Amino acid sequence: MTISMYKASVPPLVRTLSNLAGILEKGAAYENSKGIDPSVLISTRLFPDMFPLAKQIQIASDVSRRGVARLAGLDAPSIEDNESTFPQLIERLQSSVAYLNTFTPQQIDGSEEKIISLPVGDDVYKFPGQAYLLAFVMPNAYFHVTTAYNILRHSGVEVGKLDYLGQS
Repeated sequence: MTISMYKASVPPLVRTLSNLAGILEKGAAYENSKGIDPSVLISTRLFPDMFPLAKQIQIASDVSRRGVARLAGLDAPSIEDNESTFPQLIERLQSSVAYLNTFTPQQIDGSEEKIISLPVGDDVYKFPGQAYLLAFVMPNAYFHVTTAYNILRHSGVEVGKLDYLGQS
């Protein structure tokens, strides 16, 4: 049995970004309960050479939206990276989930061998669709979501594995 490209992309990305929005809601509640300045957690990073929380969310959102759009042969609408609060980051994730939910299996399935061009700086990398999804989009989305989770957990926000995985 094979799994469709749609089922391997849209539902897991929707779930992951939705779970991340829930984690951010816990971060906002923690920030409020502890009287933490709103800019502190948003700008927190695990190590000086890593991106801060806000950028982790922005990248997770972008790689998910753009990844699915490229598989469908579309350009994802851009979102300006200007969020500076939990509500703004949550809205970004909700907007990304709403966008992902506009795709149908017919738009994504059959893209396994489609050549996907990925501009990176002055270069353009080319992948077959399945390799692009499984070796670039999904690992990148999970990496940045996990890093965002870890930033908040390290900062004292009480989140656990079920927050990351979500309820079945």
